[in-house]
Amino acid sequence: MAPRRNHLVLAALFGAALAGCSSTPRFNGQFGDAVRANLSAQVLDPAAASNADPVAGVDGAAALAAQERYQRSFKERDANANQPMIASGTR
Repeated sequence: MAPRRNHLVLAALFGAALAGCSSTPRFNGQFGDAVRANLSAQVLDPAAASNADPVAGVDGAAALAAQERYQRSFKERDANANQPMIASGTR
């Protein structure tokens, strides 16, 4: 009786191993759809890449000054950085 039981256990293990090798065609057909849908939902204007009209707004000198001030902010320490934003009322 024990050899027959061993054969049944071995057949069950073999069947379980084969089930792990099966393909998943219904999942593979939709693979990546959620990622593509999320990426397309983040695009405000899909035709923006073909727009040759330059952006109007900040002039070049102001934009350069803002960029330089931004770069300098990482090199220089701001004197007001540790000031509390809300006064406690006590002195």
